[in-house]
Amino acid sequence: MSQPEINTLESYNNLALEIISNLIEIKALSPENGGYGEIDKAEYILSLLDFTDEIERFDAEDGRAKKGIRPNIVARIKGERQRTLWIVCHMDVVPEGDLKLWESNPFKAEVVDDRVYGRGAEDNGQAIVSTILAGKFLSEQNPELSFGMIFVSDEETGSRFGIQHLLKEKKFSRDDLFLVPDTGSPDGSLIEIAEKNILWLKLEIFGKQGHASRPDMFYNASRRAMKILLELDEILHSRFSAENSLFDPPHSTFEPTKREKNVDNPNTIPGLDVSYFDCRVLPSYTNDEVIELVRKFLDEKQSEDGFECRMEVIQNESSPPTSEDSEIVLRLKKALRTLRGIEAKPVGIGGNTCASFFRKAGYETAVWSTLDGKAHEPNEYARISNIIEDAKVFAMLALSA
Repeated sequence: MSQPEINTLESYNNLALEIISNLIEIKALSPENGGYGEIDKAEYILSLLDFTDEIERFDAEDGRAKKGIRPNIVARIKGERQRTLWIVCHMDVVPEGDLKLWESNPFKAEVVDDRVYGRGAEDNGQAIVSTILAGKFLSEQNPELSFGMIFVSDEETGSRFGIQHLLKEKKFSRDDLFLVPDTGSPDGSLIEIAEKNILWLKLEIFGKQGHASRPDMFYNASRRAMKILLELDEILHSRFSAENSLFDPPHSTFEPTKREKNVDNPNTIPGLDVSYFDCRVLPSYTNDEVIELVRKFLDEKQSEDGFECRMEVIQNESSPPTSEDSEIVLRLKKALRTLRGIEAKPVGIGGNTCASFFRKAGYETAVWSTLDGKAHEPNEYARISNIIEDAKVFAMLALSA
């Protein structure tokens, strides 16, 4: 397949705009984030896949979601070989956040020149559209590899109903190739081959609730928690201080994030503070090491004043890196050299993508796309030009040996 022929994907410009606009306007929030799941978006995507040779559904039961299911779609276009290049996208999005920070309705597509604004435009709507366009193009060619398209639920809240469910139900070949377009750079020169371990901790710090005028009689859980969290933050950074230049930032991160509501009124001393830590740990450490340190630290704090401290592990994921010399990385480098004239380089990230689950299952997986890095931000957007250019790369990966 010559480069001029693959450039016919540029004729899909209007279709790309139509599809991503429709995707933005389908609010696919997980139940954890106050939504009803991904079924509406899945049904829309299914309506676009009439060009495929095979379609399977692997629905996970979830009574909180619309129709009681979290859908996962696997579609394929047959190539000269049974061996398949799989592109893995996710359908769910994160909440819009503070609406005052948006310049347009986050769930109504706003087009400004090459940009389409809206929640989920970049994460992961752009990849969904690029994948569909590449598949539509390849259905009219004779690709060397079969071209597989995977659209999963629940990526933003742990993947239990998404890629984890799919990998239990669907068997993939060890000979297949896997690409997850869920992180990238503005010029497409970075190929993610490794992810930091992800560890989410819920910390419950107890005190004694009572009237705010009598702190001598009660024990303020919020003040206690603030001191404990700050001390723990310093200890974690000191103990796990190694650096790895593959990653940016090159060190492990430990961020206090969410805090749950405590009391309803300003004149009551809270008796419980519930806070969370988001830990992104370099692969040279294990999550168990972090968990053990935190547990020991909380036990010491509890013994100091007699008030309870509890820890719950909310998410605990780690995966081996993909080799820089793996076939998917080498093919991707070749495609980028041919189409864009760039020499891509491998990197690691602190984020967590579907690739970590494939890697843990033994499949070497690359993460790549062309992104401005606006995921989860107010005024998130995707570029139509990136959608088209990434579709070209996906198609070339399947077409050429």
